[in-house]
Amino acid sequence: MNFFKYVGKRLYCEGIPVDRIAQEIGTPCYIYSQATLERHFRAFDEAFSKVPHIIAFAMKANSNLAILRLFARMGGGADIVSGGELFRALKSGVDPRQIVFAGVGKTREEIREALHAKILMINVESSQELLAIDETAKQLGVKAPIALRVNPDINPRTHPYISTGLKKSKFGIQITKAVEQYRLATRLDHVEIVGIHSHIGSQLTQIKPFVDALKRVSQLVQELRGLGIKIRCLDFGGGLGIHYKDETPPHPRDLAKAIVPLLESLGCVLILEPGRVLVGNAGILVTRVLYTKDGESKRFVVVDAGMNDLIRPSLYGAYHKIEPVVKTRRSPRKVDVVGPICESGDFLAQDRLLPPVESGDLLAVSSAGAYGFSMASNYNSRSRPAEVLVQGEKYAIIRERESYDDQIRGERIPAHLG
Repeated sequence: MNFFKYVGKRLYCEGIPVDRIAQEIGTPCYIYSQATLERHFRAFDEAFSKVPHIIAFAMKANSNLAILRLFARMGGGADIVSGGELFRALKSGVDPRQIVFAGVGKTREEIREALHAKILMINVESSQELLAIDETAKQLGVKAPIALRVNPDINPRTHPYISTGLKKSKFGIQITKAVEQYRLATRLDHVEIVGIHSHIGSQLTQIKPFVDALKRVSQLVQELRGLGIKIRCLDFGGGLGIHYKDETPPHPRDLAKAIVPLLESLGCVLILEPGRVLVGNAGILVTRVLYTKDGESKRFVVVDAGMNDLIRPSLYGAYHKIEPVVKTRRSPRKVDVVGPICESGDFLAQDRLLPPVESGDLLAVSSAGAYGFSMASNYNSRSRPAEVLVQGEKYAIIRERESYDDQIRGERIPAHLG
């Protein structure tokens, strides 16, 4: 459930009309509902209350400082995949003891930053990375807390671009080689084995892949303990899907009901990394219609938001519901909603039934709180949009719209070019 609803003909975010926000700060803009963010976090936190756990928000979904601070105040941690995300997490007040660091390409500088911050653990993705972590920890005179990311070869039944737990995936260490890699870790003087990590993919709408993965990982935990290797933390990743169109994803309590009985016998601290499920339906992208035009075989609605603002439709063929911010009773017709970017792939929707719109009308692109702004770019030298957080009947700008000067900050013309 989210707190975007129509009151009469106008779309509201909590207690504020969306068209009022757009009028005051301009478009395109991202608008987030604080009440929805809080509701979604509590749903996860309460569902797993029977076992010791950490809700480590997957920052890649949305790394705005205000959203990170909100989750941190609710007791949440962070799942990070870069030094930049570590910086943001610490800046927003996330407890470093609740930060886990994943990703296949950590640099030594990023490893060093994580060790300086004294985060909970670094999730290791390869034997070479394990050795690099050991060497870096030795240089600092510390022991690096680690978990190995194990690839259980489970089909998550989601888009291939966001499947991460299959044999062909670049992520993790094959489960058949995990014991060998843990044994290697025990021979290193500057790493401390803390846990095990598994993450099979994103936008999962069935519970069975989670259960299958956990069964395989649980067997591995027991095998490792039989070898005297203590596993205190089980990082089970994230991946629970949300409703975009026709999906009926399970509620966090359904996931908990299925996996908590398997977890209780392990006696591990459970780390969950929800991302999309916390923020996806808590945000919308608001865009203004610039023009309409009729092609030979299609009608186009040209808006001021493009693939630089929300790339998921172009990248994944992803569906986002699009609705008028102010409803009309006009009969819908099939259109392509396209942006201003010089790419044929620049679209927010294709062959979509929408009520007729005119220049100046506002459209709301739903389910845009995850992988929206966090994947935005300056392609075509377009400024990234503003972000707004609504709380009840007030709102705060949590990211200013970029200016042209913001875009070129850091660029230099060398002296020899005059």
